[in-house]
Amino acid sequence: MFATAGASAAHTLIVSHLVRELGNQLKTKDCFVYPTDLRLYVRENGLYTYPDAIVGCGRPKFVDAMNDTLTNPTVLIEVLSPSTEVYDRGKKFEMYRELASPQEYLLVAQDHYSVETYWRRPDGSWLYSSYASPDDTVLFRSLECAVSMNEVYARVQFDNPEGGSVH
Repeated sequence: MFATAGASAAHTLIVSHLVRELGNQLKTKDCFVYPTDLRLYVRENGLYTYPDAIVGCGRPKFVDAMNDTLTNPTVLIEVLSPSTEVYDRGKKFEMYRELASPQEYLLVAQDHYSVETYWRRPDGSWLYSSYASPDDTVLFRSLECAVSMNEVYARVQFDNPEGGSVH
């Protein structure tokens, strides 16, 4: 169990940028974009969790009439925090892979330019890609859209080891 209330300014900005950019690009498609507060349920292993962002396409499916716990995400996004990074990369991703619906999983650093994507291939294997330059563009294969790293990290201040901050 991880305490997740509260997040850094960088974490929150990154989530809001991704939700906005994806929402704008998907507004004419049969997709929905949800920020942090929508719960996800992985029936196959009993996991209840709150990804930083969820994208789904088609009709959303919920556990019950409360419509607060989704079961059919297409893309799951986690912004890495020091307290959850190992879990997000390992056990959580393992449990997410038990769902049939996710087509992509993103891990986004909050302290430097880094987005890692895992895309589910038709044979069920996962293809890894990484983006580490401000000039890169993150491709969302399952959504047929892309977001520039400059948009993901707009106005995010990274700590500079020599003092001050850099963007």
